[in-house]
Amino acid sequence: MPETFTPLALAGMSHHTADIAALEAFRFPDEEKFLREARERFKGVLLLQTCNRVEVLVEGDARSLEALLREQGRKDFFIIEGVDVPRHLLELAAGIDSLIVGEDQILGQLKQALAITEEAGTASSAIKLCINKAVHVGVRIRRQTQINRGAVSVGSAAVTLAEKLLGSLCDRRILVIGSGEMGLLVTQALAAKDLTAIYVANRTYERAVALAEEIGGRAVKFNDLYHYVALSDVVISCTAAPHPVIRLEEIREVMEKRLWPLDPHPRNLILIDIAQPRDIADDVRTVEGVHLFTIDDLRSVNDAAMKSRQNEADRARAIIDEEVGHFIRLLRRTAADETLALLYTWAESIRARERDRALARLGEGDGRTGAIIDDLTRALTKKLLSDLATSIRSSAECGDMEKAENLVRAITRGELCFHRDE
Repeated sequence: MPETFTPLALAGMSHHTADIAALEAFRFPDEEKFLREARERFKGVLLLQTCNRVEVLVEGDARSLEALLREQGRKDFFIIEGVDVPRHLLELAAGIDSLIVGEDQILGQLKQALAITEEAGTASSAIKLCINKAVHVGVRIRRQTQINRGAVSVGSAAVTLAEKLLGSLCDRRILVIGSGEMGLLVTQALAAKDLTAIYVANRTYERAVALAEEIGGRAVKFNDLYHYVALSDVVISCTAAPHPVIRLEEIREVMEKRLWPLDPHPRNLILIDIAQPRDIADDVRTVEGVHLFTIDDLRSVNDAAMKSRQNEADRARAIIDEEVGHFIRLLRRTAADETLALLYTWAESIRARERDRALARLGEGDGRTGAIIDDLTRALTKKLLSDLATSIRSSAECGDMEKAENLVRAITRGELCFHRDE
């Protein structure tokens, strides 16, 4: 099995093996705090948290990553290392590992995770390479295949589920809670339906207004939320709130308003919660007439999407097979660059020392003489190391890191030591 020479490990939990409750328990509510703690053990750390996965990528070994997560109280997670990491990242960016096959949101989520990592100071050169390469390949796959054709997102899947449950959305009233990226995706999918009304609620009323105007809906003040829940056939909630925004007691009152005179039962209310953490308290499902669905219920939508996109997914995997080798060569080159950095540091110390000796022998001189000698020694050092640097990078990319390190030792006469995680 080929080596990357840059130790990589990735651990986490996703929709493949965990339900929404398990994912919720696995999440890290304070991302910055986790990254800061993990940075004490690893050269680089990235945390990816979406509505259907939580994954930690580190430049380091799997055993240390497993120990960290267990100390953090996490369990039942998968863990991979070495060349399995680049392949997983490519499959993730391609959308073939997503809950909704071919969804595009993962590309933005990967970029956002890297931005947070860089801001926290935990983005090593290898971590940056991994995410940027994955996103690049993800874009290529969407350009060369049709894996993302049609409506493919958790938001649009929620609309598909609502349509499936009701038979049709024609003349229905739907309330969307949340005006972030997911709220936008939901409302865009709804805008194509022949609805009687689309209500948009958000804690920041101005954002609700902006989104409602974009899709021809009606903005709702958060204080009036339950009034519009009572008016709606379907509620799709996707806020970033850390706690439920729809609770049992209020829903009981809502359902009393939906009990028309002479009717033995209240009109059905469909609640679809695609937030993580969840927006809707689970116990609301105990109220008569309430039907609560979560991300776990979107799997049926994904199964249908997978069948229709199987050929495109196969084409995506062929591109991934092609790109994995290039990915590994880039990682090897990164490892070689770190070795070269030691070599150039060694060479610079000698250059500066000999330059200073030469200037001392010349005695008092003008600044121009010193600048010329400095430029001359820099140019000589660069030219002398140029071919060696090319050979070191080439050896590393071809999988012969030992030869690369031996080349450096031959030049430095063993003054530099190398430590590589096996």
